[in-house]
Amino acid sequence: MADVPLYRQVYAPLLMTPLFAPAPDHLERLEHESDIQCALRCAEKLEQLILLNQHEICAMIIEPLVQCASGMRMYHPVYLEHVRRICNQYGVHLIADEIAVGFGRTGSFFACQQASISPDFLCLSKGLTGGFLPMSAVLTTDQIFNGFLSRERSRGFLHSHSYTGNPLGCAAALASLAIFDEDNIIEKNIMTSALIKQQMTVISSHPNVTNVRQTGMIAAFDLVQTNKTSYPNEQARGLHAYRAGLKHGAVIRPLGDTLYWMPPYCIQPEEIQFLAEVTLKSIDEACS
Repeated sequence: MADVPLYRQVYAPLLMTPLFAPAPDHLERLEHESDIQCALRCAEKLEQLILLNQHEICAMIIEPLVQCASGMRMYHPVYLEHVRRICNQYGVHLIADEIAVGFGRTGSFFACQQASISPDFLCLSKGLTGGFLPMSAVLTTDQIFNGFLSRERSRGFLHSHSYTGNPLGCAAALASLAIFDEDNIIEKNIMTSALIKQQMTVISSHPNVTNVRQTGMIAAFDLVQTNKTSYPNEQARGLHAYRAGLKHGAVIRPLGDTLYWMPPYCIQPEEIQFLAEVTLKSIDEACS
């Protein structure tokens, strides 16, 4: 999937070099190609990559539906269906990183549910405690768990750390999960997502905006010049927009020249309206 050298170059000498498959998003999509067609084409390339390297690939790591840190790159769920099929066919473990996209962020409780698949490993955090306390969890299948379940130390998975099972973190997680059930959060998010979409439609008409995209409670767009070409990196227009947003009372996170919204689920309609107004002011100031 997407490779961001900035995030890995410091540690690259210490790590094995991974293989990367093309990401089936708007940056990879060909002219006149639909989201589904792009997903299917990229799935074919993934299968070719795994076929050529199947004897040295043990797992595939993917951020389902939205690759967040690489620029909020969103893609169609059909890609995940084919990823699961390909991993099954070639004996590759599928690791789903739902640390950012899990717990209702994409419109379903887990993003993988939109493709009706289950990964072999599921990485969770962030929404698990509603952001109040640090906690993470890795879920796996019975087959993998039982593979390490033994009285023989040589077979056991001998890894632990000092803060495993922190009682405060666990209490926060239980309380957060209870809120999902009691307050119908997923259903409410669907309505909130519709309000966000309305505001993104307005923002999309700005001459310095392109590639407006949304998956559930995540919305993003790219800043461009009025001729729809990218700004030179050294101009840091996204950073300027972020600073302008702070001045006007809102946090609009930049990833380069990509700006995005990932609001809390408790955001109110008037706050979405305010966020949109600040976003437009920030774009004007950053791109003037």
